[in-house]
Amino acid sequence: MTRLSWRTAGESHGKTLVGVVEGVPAGLTLDVERIDAELVRRQGGYGRGGRMKIERDHVEMLSGLKGGVTLGSPIAFEVPNRDQTIEELPTPSSPRPGHADLAGCQKYGHRDARAILERASARETAARVAAASIARQLIEAFGVEVFAHVVELGGIAARDDAWDAVGAGREARRAESDFHCLDAEVEGGMRAAVDAAKEAGDTLGGVFEVRALGLPPGLGEYSNPSERLTARLGGALFSIPAIKGVEVGLGFEVARRPGSEAHDAILPAAEGVEGAWGQFSRDTNRAGGLEGGMTTGGELVLRAAMKPIPTLRKSLPSVDFETRESSPATYQRSDVTSVPAASVVGEAVVALELSRAFLTKFGGDSMDAVRVSYEAYRDAVAEV
Repeated sequence: MTRLSWRTAGESHGKTLVGVVEGVPAGLTLDVERIDAELVRRQGGYGRGGRMKIERDHVEMLSGLKGGVTLGSPIAFEVPNRDQTIEELPTPSSPRPGHADLAGCQKYGHRDARAILERASARETAARVAAASIARQLIEAFGVEVFAHVVELGGIAARDDAWDAVGAGREARRAESDFHCLDAEVEGGMRAAVDAAKEAGDTLGGVFEVRALGLPPGLGEYSNPSERLTARLGGALFSIPAIKGVEVGLGFEVARRPGSEAHDAILPAAEGVEGAWGQFSRDTNRAGGLEGGMTTGGELVLRAAMKPIPTLRKSLPSVDFETRESSPATYQRSDVTSVPAASVVGEAVVALELSRAFLTKFGGDSMDAVRVSYEAYRDAVAEV
C-alpha cells in the first residue's frame, strides 16, 4: 500500500516556503506549469491586500523528478518569498484578536507575537496548494476532477442552482470572475460589499463550495474512525486559517428534515443516471457523496465557512505585552477579504485528502500498478 504524505515549512516573511510530498508513484508525468497556475490562482480575487502585489509565486522543483516524470522518491519543492523581511519587521506590541498571537505566545512563553504569526500566517497555504497541485495530477489521470467556487461573500449569496446553470462552462465562468463565483449576477453586490468594508476599515467572510466528480465508491474507511473520509476532509478544511464551519451535502439542513427527506434512495442502475457504478445508482445526492465515512461514487459536495479576516485597519481592543494596559491591536497589512483565495486552498486540501484516499485504496509503486489495481476494482464492483 502506498501512503501519501506531505509536510510544509517556512515563515510568511522568511526566505522561502518548502514542501515535501512522499508516496507519489513512479511514472506520473508532472505538469510543473500547472503548479504555477494554481499558485497564481490562489493569489487572485477581489479584495486582496498589498502582499499580493509583492509576491509572484512560482514553484522550484528540488527532487523526485527526471525529465518531468516522477521517480517514486520524495518530491521536494520550494516557493520563494520576495518579501524576505522577517529580521527587519518590528515586534508587535499587542496581540491581535482572532489570530494565533496570544494563545501561541502563552503556549511557547513568547512576548514576541512575530514568533507565532510568521508560521500561523495563511501564507503557508501557498505550499499546500503546490503540494496538492502535484498530488491531484495523479487522480486526474483517473478522471477525478476537484473544483471549488465561492457561493457567498459578505452576506451576498449566489443562486442555489449556479452549479447546474453553468454546467460544463464552470472553468471558464470561474476564470473570468473576480470572486471565483459561478453566478455573474451577484458579483456587483459582492464588489460593493468589499468596497464598503474597505472604506470602513473592516473585513468580510463568506462561504465556498468544493465538489469532486468521478470518484469511485469505497474510498475512505468505516471501521477506523480516524480514517473515515468525512473526518479527514472536514479536518483538512478546518486546517485552513479562518475556517469556522464545514458542511457535507445537505449539511445543517439535514437536521431540519425528516429521515424520509434526508437520505438518498438506492436504485437499480439505469443508463444515463449520473453517479452510477456497477448495479446501483441514486437519483439524489443529499449525503454529498459520503456515507459511513466512504465515497458513494456520487458527486462529493463540501462547503466551508470563512470568518472575516481578524486583522482590521480599524483595530479591535487588545492589551500591550509590556505595560499590560489596554491598547489597539497591532495592525499588519491585510486583505479586506480572501474568501476567493480560501476557495483555492480548500480545493487543494480536498484534493490532497482524496489523493491520499485513492492511493490507500489503489496504491502501487508505479502508475501502471495503480492503474491495474483501479481497473480490477472497477470490474469487481460491477459484480457486487
